Amino acid sequence: MKILIDFFPILLFFGAYKVYDIYAGTGVLMVATLLQMSLIYAIDRKLTIMHKVTLALVLVFGALTLVLHDDRFIKWKPTVLYAAMAIGLALAVWVWKKNFLKLMLGSQMELPDPVWMRLNVVWVAYCAFMSLINAYVAAYYSTEAWVNFKLWGYAFPLVFIVGQGFYISRYLKADEPQAPNPP
Repeated sequence: MKILIDFFPILLFFGAYKVYDIYAGTGVLMVATLLQMSLIYAIDRKLTIMHKVTLALVLVFGALTLVLHDDRFIKWKPTVLYAAMAIGLALAVWVWKKNFLKLMLGSQMELPDPVWMRLNVVWVAYCAFMSLINAYVAAYYSTEAWVNFKLWGYAFPLVFIVGQGFYISRYLKADEPQAPNPP
């Protein structure tokens, strides 16, 4: 269910783009992202910082795209988002000595500190890679090619998340079986 919520806006954007144009797709993306965040808030009773940043970027870049009638704004939003994430994670761990991944996810899973550090470094590299590849496609390819890249480019995050899951799984502690209560 959660994965459907995550991909809901981009799928609607792609559909609206294919039926109409980039501007209709942008409007649909903005509304779908608002609905997505409302649904996440209804389920979790909170939005993470990443949710808030994503929502703000979609609305700001979407509004600029619509008002200025310039598709470059919507195409460059992922570059800015991924670059901000890479810089934020890097500064947090190497300047402020705080691992945001551990701070955000440490209550959900217990991992050794070196594993948290490797995860943080991998996330910095992944976000930098995603920022660079989106920038390349946005700068050198047509809007049509960029939209197709955004749809099929979702293989990158899926592979990354699955790979990360395999890596983390060996460090997670299995629940200890409970001994039966004596009569």
